[in-house]
Amino acid sequence: MNPVLHIEPLQNWIPVVKRPLIISGPCGAETREQLLKTAAELAELNAVHVFRAGIWKPRTRPNSFEGAGRAGLKWLREVKEKYGYLTAVEVANAKHVEQALKEGVDILWIGARTTGNPFSVQEIADVLRGSGVAVMVKNPIHPDLQLWIGALERVNQAGINRIIAVHRGFYTHVPQIYRNPPHWEIPIELKTYFPDIPIICDPSHICGNRELLPEISQKALDLNFDGLMLEAHFDPDRALSDSQQQLKPKDLGHLLSNLVVRSSDCKSTEFTGTLSLLRKKVDQVDEEIIHSLAQRMELIDKIGDYKKENNLTVLQLERWLEILRTRSAFASSKSVDSEFIQKIFQLIHKESIRRQTLLMQEGVEK
Repeated sequence: MNPVLHIEPLQNWIPVVKRPLIISGPCGAETREQLLKTAAELAELNAVHVFRAGIWKPRTRPNSFEGAGRAGLKWLREVKEKYGYLTAVEVANAKHVEQALKEGVDILWIGARTTGNPFSVQEIADVLRGSGVAVMVKNPIHPDLQLWIGALERVNQAGINRIIAVHRGFYTHVPQIYRNPPHWEIPIELKTYFPDIPIICDPSHICGNRELLPEISQKALDLNFDGLMLEAHFDPDRALSDSQQQLKPKDLGHLLSNLVVRSSDCKSTEFTGTLSLLRKKVDQVDEEIIHSLAQRMELIDKIGDYKKENNLTVLQLERWLEILRTRSAFASSKSVDSEFIQKIFQLIHKESIRRQTLLMQEGVEK
């Protein structure tokens, strides 16, 4: 079943003059003074379009700061009235949605933990029906594209057309430089399903460390993401949650001023001519690759027939290890990343095993 979403263009409902959309504010709403001071300093940047704050914080363990709760919504309303921001909060259940809507929150977001639970997403979607509010949906904690798509579909089927997908990285138990490694291929694949859906990046949760934010922010813009959600706090070292990933507003301004926003428009005569020529060459090389793969599979089938006739196993481990070693070495000699080549040959080997297994089963009574 091919997924379909009905999305209202971002520029129709957020007054953004040009890309990127910038969403910022503290990880958690702690006090009225904290929200107002942070909002005031962000307003001086004249670069933030949406003010965010965590009202309910879904912490991994109890007895840690879990947000100011409903009182924080009133502070957020005050920020909205004083500085003219659109506002955004995370919701995890029907009660959160009802309270946020009552206090006039403009954008609700479904967090990574919630996205991974279809029951919770459906509960939220049922309450959203008829509200017309905008919704952001973060990717699930684990790299499961179908769960992400399913959450987007549930929200959209509730009549919500103002939707943004948020890429915040994926959990891993293996120590990494990033708190939640980005796995960029997943949001890119989401975009292939839904070319019209706005996707923004959440570098704060990917990095978990403010020192890494510029690199991930630039990478997201280079991949043509529509915007960034970056956490800011007037005194991040004293923040009650995720202090290491939050920026002072002035440091956010410095980060944004150093980002390079590249154009995705290739329609000018100069770009069209040059890119067209290069892309035609790429097309020719791709055809050669596919032709070579077809030839390789013909040989694989012949090898499979020989193995069947001589009662040999499909998997020949020594030969497979030899292929990995020699192809990786050859790739390196051609300045091609050996790890990349290994991944390609793993896919080729998987297909070869599949074809030869089918050959072995031909004529065998079930």
